[in-house]
Amino acid sequence: MNDNPTMQDVLRHFYPKYLDSYTPTASQAKTVHHILNCKTGAYGANISECDTCGHIQYHNNSCRDRSCPMCQALANELWVDAQNEHVLDIDYYHLVFTCPSELNPLIYCNQKELYSLFFHAVAETIQELSEDPSHMGGTPGFISIMHTWASNLSYHPHIHVLSTCGGLDTDRNWHQKEDGYFLPGKAMAKLFKGKFLSGLKQLHDNGKLSYEGDAQKYRNQYEYQELLDTCYKKDWVTDIRESFAGAETVMNYLGRYTHRIAISNSRILHMDENTVTIRVKDYKCGGKWKELTLEGTEFIRRFLMHVPPKGFVRIRHYGLLSNHNKRKLIPICRNLIGCREFLRRFRKEDKVHAIKILYKKDVTVRPCCGGNVSYKVCSRYMTHRKNSA
Repeated sequence: MNDNPTMQDVLRHFYPKYLDSYTPTASQAKTVHHILNCKTGAYGANISECDTCGHIQYHNNSCRDRSCPMCQALANELWVDAQNEHVLDIDYYHLVFTCPSELNPLIYCNQKELYSLFFHAVAETIQELSEDPSHMGGTPGFISIMHTWASNLSYHPHIHVLSTCGGLDTDRNWHQKEDGYFLPGKAMAKLFKGKFLSGLKQLHDNGKLSYEGDAQKYRNQYEYQELLDTCYKKDWVTDIRESFAGAETVMNYLGRYTHRIAISNSRILHMDENTVTIRVKDYKCGGKWKELTLEGTEFIRRFLMHVPPKGFVRIRHYGLLSNHNKRKLIPICRNLIGCREFLRRFRKEDKVHAIKILYKKDVTVRPCCGGNVSYKVCSRYMTHRKNSA
């Protein structure tokens, strides 16, 4: 029926059928509403008028929802550019932390509580091991990014961490591993497991967890204890991946991972009356790209599983890069290491300037006649946006 459809096309066709079988949360319903109305004029418009020839063009506003495939590119570039002020021109390490799949039903129905626990357990694990003199002897700077999806859109919560290979001790001396060795993988996995399960038991004992859907069986104390026993016996997966040499490589990595959503429009290949075909990466076959066909309602169900809770922060900074430390400690680190300072490419929040540099397009100049373009906000559309939001 349609080759290369967008997420907006899929939702328009299958979302009514999805509602016949499922009840979305408030956050999920709001995200669907945003995507369906993105760049349709429902959220207002800007009018550009050429001062030379008088040509008028309407530009519909985007929804700016963080789960919308059409709204992340420029926001991602601006965010990554802002990180230039605090990046150190040294090696960085990419770490990945994952919980056993047995915990997925419990995590899904307690997203705010257990996502936060996930972040805290990861941060405490890295800081505790890094500060140990036998490993590094200093506090690094690191950014943690929560993703909840696998390539096939199944539920797979995990955290990517980008960490400096060195850090400051309490006397503000710089410590750095020179042999490429960062943290011991087995010790890191064991410590992370202990911290996460300890926090999980505390939340359970304090009555702060709910047990709905597939996690309903854990209301039974015996089932809950069996889950804990299974998780304690398993070897948890923590992966220390390739290191990144220098600031430019780090910025490229951040651009790929920070504002990524569950699926982009480019991975949606085909849609017919009943199914959606997407492109997925099969890691069991060496990361080979394959096609996967899902029923339309199942595709939407999987996509909406990855809408984050309202107000949840998916990107967090710790150690030297925390908001409390980075402005005073990063300059100290630069002086101790002897590395250069990087500046922003764009003026802060200046989207016109960013578009000019990134896409080689000056939106203030009319391509047909070279005249200057003046922008006006269409107030009638903006009023409609407030009423419909």
